[in-house]
Amino acid sequence: FFRQGYGDPHWQYPAATYGNDYPYQGQQWQPVAWQNDRDLRQGEPHGRSASYRDQHYYRGYHPNLATGPPGHDSCPSALGAGKQRCPWFLSQVCVLPSLQPLGQPSLLLQYHESGLSSSSHELSQYIRDGADQYDPLLPGPWNMEQTGGSVVSTPTPVVPLKFLQPHTALCFGAGGQLVLACPYHPADGQRACVELHSLEAILHGTKELEELQAFPGPLAREDLHKGDVMTFCQQKIATGCDLSTQRGRDACLLWKLLVLLCRQNGSMVGSDTAELLMQDCRRQQKYQRQEPAASLVGLAEEEWVSRQLGTLDLITGEVPLVVETQAQIVEKFTKLLYYGRKKDALVWAMRNQLWGHALFLSSKMDPRTYSWVLAGFTSTLATNDPLQTLFQLLSGRIPQAALCCGDATWGDWRPHLAVLLSNKAGDMELNHRAIITMGDTLASKGAVEAAHFCYLMADIPFGYFGAKVDRMALLGSSHRQAFAQFASTEAIQRMEVFEYCQQLRQPESFLLPFQVYKLLYAARLADHGLPAQALQYCEQISTVLLLQDPATHPVLAQQVVRLAERLKLSDPLLLEMPEQDKTLEPDWLEQLRACCQEWKVRSE
Repeated sequence: FFRQGYGDPHWQYPAATYGNDYPYQGQQWQPVAWQNDRDLRQGEPHGRSASYRDQHYYRGYHPNLATGPPGHDSCPSALGAGKQRCPWFLSQVCVLPSLQPLGQPSLLLQYHESGLSSSSHELSQYIRDGADQYDPLLPGPWNMEQTGGSVVSTPTPVVPLKFLQPHTALCFGAGGQLVLACPYHPADGQRACVELHSLEAILHGTKELEELQAFPGPLAREDLHKGDVMTFCQQKIATGCDLSTQRGRDACLLWKLLVLLCRQNGSMVGSDTAELLMQDCRRQQKYQRQEPAASLVGLAEEEWVSRQLGTLDLITGEVPLVVETQAQIVEKFTKLLYYGRKKDALVWAMRNQLWGHALFLSSKMDPRTYSWVLAGFTSTLATNDPLQTLFQLLSGRIPQAALCCGDATWGDWRPHLAVLLSNKAGDMELNHRAIITMGDTLASKGAVEAAHFCYLMADIPFGYFGAKVDRMALLGSSHRQAFAQFASTEAIQRMEVFEYCQQLRQPESFLLPFQVYKLLYAARLADHGLPAQALQYCEQISTVLLLQDPATHPVLAQQVVRLAERLKLSDPLLLEMPEQDKTLEPDWLEQLRACCQEWKVRSE
């Protein structure tokens, strides 16, 4: 008769509070001794000043509903003297006919319809249970004789449903399927309906799926021809790069570099890259030449001007410029040398742009004089002239272009890098540092693609996303931004093409930090309904990890095993051989799982 765990039939229910916008919060019933003051309560009116513990439970729900139906006060003694009294819960929930007039809705239903209940969901469960187990329209009053002198109704605890109405449940399957469990009513004879939908068909025409389908990955498979990879890169150049912006041109340059690497099986020299840089240069800039500084040729500014002017014209009052032919300039240079006036000859040659004569003559003199003439020559070049970059590098200094490139006023950075790549002579360490410095300067100004191009030329290794001191993690994507923007599908595809080009030159080479992004790419393939292609990526990652010690990357190995176990039935070999045992697993999966288990045992 009573609920399990309730040994004493006498209960007193704690008072409800009106805090936190909930009229009723006592949803967990705590058994306490019922005070024997029933006779006193019968003589008291149930006003607001009375204690809630001295009132019936239903009368404490709301002041407007404090007056209950007749007959409820006699519920504790309804079973007769000396019998166990019916608990209030059964009298209110079950709505026994003797306590509820025929045809009148239950009190809980009145609460529910009045909108005064704070938990309509809880009330709906009680009302439903009362309607399912008891019929309020049973004829005749209820008494003990109808049941043979004993109570036979045994209410069962009700577990509230999570949802009030039937609804569609769905989940994503590992095989690229969307599983729908449609709502149904078993009581009405309806049969359950489960629908399977292909995610590839649902997502057909979306940009994300088309981007994944256009890529011929994984690129490490044997049936792939490098012409397919080059075609993919050329399509990205034609459709994915905005050539009207500097960043779009830099991204186009990266794709062109990958095409060049793929065509030449992963090898290239500086002149090849310089040619690529100059082809992709938007326009050939014309750098302005200027007169050498007067201080460098040993003359004051006024004396420099006076030597360029002729004699005064008495008619016009003007001093015309003296225009000398090239032959006259050389003849005067020679006459000065006749008399042994080398210093004057150098000044004359520098003033009249005879730099070849001046440099050769100064090279046969002392080093200080040679440096003086060389400085005068470089002062005639524009600051952003690539010749200035070359001469500064040959002089043993980091070129100014490596520190200032990327500015709109400085000009294009590509001619300067082409000069550095095509003239790797002398101090190779200085050349290497100059290229890295140029990449750092471009990266600091937001030109990520251009900076990564420089890093590739300097053979900078790839790092990890969490290591912000590393210069690169994914080719053409900055690892200093949010991960969602960093690990884009295009960046992962571009990185895989670069790894493929490296493998064309050295088949056993791979980029270990890149394997985690392959796993991420495989998960995206599975999410878009391409499980077979995702399983192939898991196999390629497993091959790389088995060549190494999987214990060095335990988390990556475990995640590959987990994803591969869900995708293993999508193996094309199993689809082609239906008689094949479905419990069989690929050898690479078994080996990788064994390595993970071995590492787990050793770590324990």
